[in-house]
Amino acid sequence: MENKVWFSLVLASALASGVVAGVFYAFSTGVMRALAALKPREGIAAMQSINVAVINPLFLGAFMGAAGLALAAGIYAVGHRSSPGWGWMLAGALAYLLGSFVWTIAFHIPRNDALAALDPAAAGSVQPWLDYVRVWTAGNHVRTVASLASSAFFIMALVARRSG
Repeated sequence: MENKVWFSLVLASALASGVVAGVFYAFSTGVMRALAALKPREGIAAMQSINVAVINPLFLGAFMGAAGLALAAGIYAVGHRSSPGWGWMLAGALAYLLGSFVWTIAFHIPRNDALAALDPAAAGSVQPWLDYVRVWTAGNHVRTVASLASSAFFIMALVARRSG
């Protein structure tokens, strides 16, 4: 029974962090490029709208669900350090929790809040928008890589467990 719980936890963690990595990848490679190509007032208004619309059960379920699974996987890994794959499991948990979840809270949310306060039509909003796109996108690359690495680490935990 414990093996089924472990397998289910690691597989769900790998899939959840992979889904989130895909969302962040889409933003880094397409959405932010498209918004940057718009006139600043249009880009600001669009991103403000996205930042409101993304607070929904589907995205938050994936993002927060992946964090919950990663936390559970990390706790499990620490408690089962003699099990094959425990190190990969812990690495997957830490990559997601620190590089995606905590990074979002510490880096992206403050920038999104500052963007929400901008008036898209104000001339003084152009430079903050240009800075936002550049800095936010660079920070999003961090989340993308961390979430993808998390998924890969969880997959390596599955491989190590099967091999061990």
